[in-house]
Amino acid sequence: MVFTPVDIIIISLIFIWIGFVRTGLGFGGAVLGLPLLMLVGGSPIDWLPIIGIHLLFFSGIALARSLKIVDWGYLKQSLPWILPAKIIGVIGLISLPPTLMTVIVYLITSFYALTWIMNFQIASRRGWGSRLLLMLGGYISGTSLNGAPLLVAVYMQNIDLKRLRNTLFVLWFLLVTIKMGAFLMVDVYINWQFSLMLIPVAGLGHFVGLKVHDQIINNDIQFKRWIGSALIVICIVGLSKVIF
Repeated sequence: MVFTPVDIIIISLIFIWIGFVRTGLGFGGAVLGLPLLMLVGGSPIDWLPIIGIHLLFFSGIALARSLKIVDWGYLKQSLPWILPAKIIGVIGLISLPPTLMTVIVYLITSFYALTWIMNFQIASRRGWGSRLLLMLGGYISGTSLNGAPLLVAVYMQNIDLKRLRNTLFVLWFLLVTIKMGAFLMVDVYINWQFSLMLIPVAGLGHFVGLKVHDQIINNDIQFKRWIGSALIVICIVGLSKVIF
């Protein structure tokens, strides 16, 4: 992809936003950033390697001094349900046409946006309900990195709040490592230079998100309703561009 100076400014602002959401909420950088990036240009396969590199970098930094504040027990318990579905999703991302994957990302994002606007809680504490959400979240994470809300819905019900964000960072690190490994195996183009150039930009959002994490969590419903409304508009515009 070739970008104009205006495109690069817009992309930089989007990556500030992605970094802010990732640490402000503890998840959702890809969910809230990928639809915006696709409006600038390209398909999920163009942007996910860049988002993946950033997630590995920043989650690694966040975990460097926090590995003791991780619920390793529940992480090990949940991974057998997540990982097989994740691998199937990655295969779909690599093999399906870019246009179809773009539509899928917009539809998934629209679903999340509607749940946030209506304050509909996706939750299941135990049994097959939780396992289904873990598998579905793993699959969607494989196709687009947008499975976080489903996975978080289960993790929130089973992990102490003080350990939740760091446990999620470990999960994201594992899932993105699998995806990046698959990209390398099938020779997906990864623009390393552009990705590294955007790290300081995303770092600004990452830093601000760390500072306001508690305030966002305390106003979670209002924040998500506002974001959900904006996402619906973005998804309508994106789908219109693809379909028409």
